[in-house]
Amino acid sequence: MITRRLLGGLAAVPFIARGAAAQDAWPSRPVTMVVPWAAGGSTDAVARILAARLSSDTGRSFVVDNRTGANGTIGFNSVARARPDGYTLLVSTVSTYAMAPHMMQLPYNNERDFIGIGLMAAMPMILCVNKNFPANTLAEFVAAAKRPGANITYANSGVGSSTHLATELFLQAAGLQLTDVGYRGGAPAVQGVLANETPMIVQAASGVLPLIQAGELKALAISTRDRSPVAPNIPTFREQGFSEYEVYEHIALQAPAGLPDAIVNRANALAKAALEAPETRERLAALAVVPVVGTPAEWPAYFAAENAKWRGIIRSRNITL
Repeated sequence: MITRRLLGGLAAVPFIARGAAAQDAWPSRPVTMVVPWAAGGSTDAVARILAARLSSDTGRSFVVDNRTGANGTIGFNSVARARPDGYTLLVSTVSTYAMAPHMMQLPYNNERDFIGIGLMAAMPMILCVNKNFPANTLAEFVAAAKRPGANITYANSGVGSSTHLATELFLQAAGLQLTDVGYRGGAPAVQGVLANETPMIVQAASGVLPLIQAGELKALAISTRDRSPVAPNIPTFREQGFSEYEVYEHIALQAPAGLPDAIVNRANALAKAALEAPETRERLAALAVVPVVGTPAEWPAYFAAENAKWRGIIRSRNITL
């Protein structure tokens, strides 16, 4: 005898099959990649390189949509409200998913409303000083800053930014309390150091490497674990006695919570292939960006560790927006 339950189960089979087929076929239409920062910045540039390669590899359009404002949280909020169908993705940065939540009230739940497709890329940071500053190593800089009456300051490209917090992490490790000089963005802050309005800055490599190579700025340390392929001649913080100092401007790919595993895994695989293609690596290297593609399974532990790290420095240094 055919029961109602069996009939119901048989009726559901076509729907399950269609759902699985839809996931296997992803993407079957254009995909929006939300970038919560303005066009022209390093995150936007990486997103556009990735989108172009994904479009080429899949035959479907991947379109970058810049939704800016409120330290990146406007873009995050738009993705939190989107359907979890794989057609709205988020190109996120560590400053928004691991720093901003500990300095401001958010209109979304940072842990509950998103899923991590994976880490995508990393931009190292470099501690630079004005070319005439009398220090050539971190030890010499710390010694100069600790001299009575030194009154050394540093350039701050934005309170709560990743470069600001990276600077404060170094100052805490070095036992320094320096006054910051505020600027409206990274480029004005770098110009402030070039003009010797303030002698020091920690900035993403992409914003200072050309000036270092031209001899306009002096690099004292890079924030990678080992020497970076983008600047192999610059010593790391770790090799100069700061063994726990390792900082990156990470870029990740996220999506609204509830995205099916099949799409999560396919998106990760496509992104990995796109970012590790030789021509993509070459384009990213020009921006001082290194592909570092993580898996969806690695995301929760990475996410928790970054949040714990930056929550600690924000609280200990009493940083507020």
